[in-house]
Amino acid sequence: MKLILAVINNDDSAIVTSALTKEGFFVTSLATTGGFLMAGNRTLLIGTEDENVNKIKEIIAGHCSTRKQKNPGSQPLGGGLVNGSLPEEVTVGGATYFVLDVNEFGKV
Repeated sequence: MKLILAVINNDDSAIVTSALTKEGFFVTSLATTGGFLMAGNRTLLIGTEDENVNKIKEIIAGHCSTRKQKNPGSQPLGGGLVNGSLPEEVTVGGATYFVLDVNEFGKV
């Protein structure tokens, strides 16, 4: 048995969750915040049998997209122009996933 932790951009989370549940997978969704952009994400917890891992990864990859976004500067207005104070274009979206072995699973 495996546990997949998938960190997904908020913009993609609803469609990914819907696609996974449509295929019969159980998904728990947690609201999380990324450390780089301090933007909202969803972390999905998906428990599954080993043989389903590739199917889940395909669903995630098929419904997550990357896109360009302006990252606002780190200085407040009027703070002067220093390194990091101007907006820059960054790539957001996509997904990061971790596949973990599960030693024990139970429902009570």
